[in-house]
Amino acid sequence: MTRFDLVVVGSGGGALTGAALAARAGLSVVVLEKTDLCGGTSAYSGGACWLPGSDVQQRAGIPDSTESARTYLGALLQDPDAAKVDAFLATAPTLVAELESDPLFDFEWLPFPEYFDAPGRVPWGRSIQPTSIARDDLAPEVAALVRPPVERDRVGADGRRTLTGGQALVARLLAMIVRDGGVVRTGHCVTSLLTEGDRVVGVVAETADGPVELSGPVLVAAGGFEGSSDQRTAHGVPGRAEWSMAPAGTNTGEPIAAARAVGAATALLDQGWFCPGLLQPDGRGSFTLGFRGGLMVDQTGRRYANECLPYDRFGREMAGAADRVPSWFVFDSREGGKLPAISMPEGDPAEHLAAGTWVQAETVAELAEGMGVPPAALTETVARFNGFAAAGTDADFGRGEDEYDTFFAGGGDASTVLVSVSQPPFFAATFVLSDLGTKGGLVTDASGRVLREDGSVIEGLYASSNSAANLAGPVYPGPGVPLGTAMVFAALAVRDLTASREVSR
Repeated sequence: MTRFDLVVVGSGGGALTGAALAARAGLSVVVLEKTDLCGGTSAYSGGACWLPGSDVQQRAGIPDSTESARTYLGALLQDPDAAKVDAFLATAPTLVAELESDPLFDFEWLPFPEYFDAPGRVPWGRSIQPTSIARDDLAPEVAALVRPPVERDRVGADGRRTLTGGQALVARLLAMIVRDGGVVRTGHCVTSLLTEGDRVVGVVAETADGPVELSGPVLVAAGGFEGSSDQRTAHGVPGRAEWSMAPAGTNTGEPIAAARAVGAATALLDQGWFCPGLLQPDGRGSFTLGFRGGLMVDQTGRRYANECLPYDRFGREMAGAADRVPSWFVFDSREGGKLPAISMPEGDPAEHLAAGTWVQAETVAELAEGMGVPPAALTETVARFNGFAAAGTDADFGRGEDEYDTFFAGGGDASTVLVSVSQPPFFAATFVLSDLGTKGGLVTDASGRVLREDGSVIEGLYASSNSAANLAGPVYPGPGVPLGTAMVFAALAVRDLTASREVSR
């Protein structure tokens, strides 16, 4: 059995942060990834990291601080673990500084509004992201490991020459791990944990050559269980596995189940990071945000929310009634038949129309017939919305009143997103409830240590990422909270592990 100082399960932003920091501290580290590529959903993401109070925000001159972030979270979180909130806020700026002290890592601030108009909110957001990196600047073995962006990965295409967002995060962390002697093993699905008494001492992973055992303390940061239809049903997670943004074959919950088998407590198992998903002809969903025109209706032909809400908030509106999944997004031809939104991937309109995931008609009433909704209701809904567009005010749902609503349309007043649906032909695109992952999992303390139901610590076992019940609970405060919390609690786990090693010497 091969012995390591730390066995990291998963290869997203949280897992790789933990592995990079551990390798940099001189620990022997192995990263175990279930598939043949690293990064998971982190590689598909924009790479935003909600890590408040750092030098990056200060360099950008924005009014961010640890205390304003504390105020913001305090206004939003529902019965949070105060010790974990304190640990997160105290660690975020030091983690950023530690990463930026490495020549392979660099952050920058880019505007991206936070998701709630609440005390402590920073205008245009406080999230940061890694700077882009050229593929040619990476060691070939590192470049070959990075999962391509979603629109390329789903069709089997290679990644781009310049890695941005989440791919830059994954690439930079992988480069640090490999440089410092860490080992990355793909094709390893962790199915159980090894124990000695009450302590976790390693893992069993299934590989193409059979099961292998690796020993050492374990950090489980392998995503959630959004890819498992059975587990979603068992825990009441809205949506479907095929609509999730998780890469194919990933995030089916084996590491969480392995931890539960040794007594780990779990929480928030019915929760996810939700979003409206453009239904694709192959039955999958595509993460969609930034609506700049059109309107969403349920199966009765009625609007039910501000379409420009932050994606998790709109996803929760979709989940609020049975007749909202699927929904229809109605738009006109003013953008040449293209969806007036950002969808990753969008797909080809002609293929959508041929598959029936989109409908086209010359009148709104004919469109309703093709959608299977009452023509009178849809005609009335569109006319009412067009009246709001003419008046510049959405009297029903306040679309365009928040800075987030208009951000993807270039800012400005409500008129930038209140655009009449009046230029034929008209289109309707099918939308389902998608997600960026489940957010329920193992219960941890402020050091990332996994706990039992009685609150005692399972020695040798840590968790972060979507494998752990998230600090934010059912709320999604702002862009980069999933990555930011994953990275911080992975870092805290490594700090605890290294401190424990020092004490034992």
